[in-house]
Amino acid sequence: MSVKRVLVFLFLMLWILESHAVAHKSHAIMYKPKICIIATGGTIAGMASSITEAAYNPAQLTVETLIAQVPEITERAHITGLQLCNIASQHITVDLWIRMAQVIDSLFIHSLCDGVVITHGTDTMEETAFFLDLILRHNKPVVFTGSMRPANNLGADGPANLYNAVCLATEPSAGTMGVLAVMNDYIFAASEFTKMNTVNPHAFESPDFGPMGTVRGGRVQFFRTQALGAKTALKCTTEQLKQLAQDLQRGVFPRVEIVASYADAPSTALDALLASGVDGIVIAGVGHGNYSRPIEASIYNCLEQGVFVVRATRASQGGVTYGVEDPFAGQLVSGMLSPQKARILLMLALTRYRSLEELETIFNDYSASH
Repeated sequence: MSVKRVLVFLFLMLWILESHAVAHKSHAIMYKPKICIIATGGTIAGMASSITEAAYNPAQLTVETLIAQVPEITERAHITGLQLCNIASQHITVDLWIRMAQVIDSLFIHSLCDGVVITHGTDTMEETAFFLDLILRHNKPVVFTGSMRPANNLGADGPANLYNAVCLATEPSAGTMGVLAVMNDYIFAASEFTKMNTVNPHAFESPDFGPMGTVRGGRVQFFRTQALGAKTALKCTTEQLKQLAQDLQRGVFPRVEIVASYADAPSTALDALLASGVDGIVIAGVGHGNYSRPIEASIYNCLEQGVFVVRATRASQGGVTYGVEDPFAGQLVSGMLSPQKARILLMLALTRYRSLEELETIFNDYSASH
């Protein structure tokens, strides 16, 4: 083959390759992920009487209004909205948690979206996120967000948080990290984050761990990709989610409550819960999960009657590990989980397991050594 023919052949090959690259690039530019925004209410949907008023009514705006307030999100994804409920998050229920999980499960099974953003009140956001983190089985992004200021306040943080949440939900790799939340530019893992401030826009932190990353100017940057907990033992199929809903309706869903210990704490609350037929108790103890003498005596009564007990701490850092007496007393420890998250873990674990050894295995995934 002559040099001229070789050059012509190479030119044609380069032209073909370049044409394919341009076509591929054009397709990539044209393609936008499908993101479903599930609205539940909260401050992000709240309205005050004026732009400077601190008091406000939460859960006033619909999902359509929230989307319309941030038209830039439609440049990042094809957006659909779904109004699951419109409440202040202190009124969230296990029933709504299960319904939310079923909706997300259905969206992913039928390929109706590539990721989900959930707008939620900040008071219980960490609990709802952790519940879904434990049971959702799909490796697609699920991102929580909300706001600390109502929608019509000066410096309202909701629009920026919603934009950042959509940007994060369009990142496929976010789906491998469990349920996430983004607030005030920071990305948090559901198992790790908690509300630390009642009024400041930088209200959430991940004590002992730090954020997973940031979203700034629409750019997602991860500091790490591994969050606390294995997050595998309690994943639910569609049928298992249906069973959870049925158990709740029939009144057989495990009941787990939290009891706080403090200086000179009596056992009154714990005794009453034991008499009411509770399935599990989480002790929000002082220091390293410690409790008063009266509560200690009542705990032994719980264990004798087959009620599972988890030692947790009201402190925000450090976690709780086993003490010398714990394995003999049959207590569980919360590891790095807060009392409210330990409650959720025990509640869901009891839907499948009833032996101390099995429950210990699940809780050990959230210990300081994992």
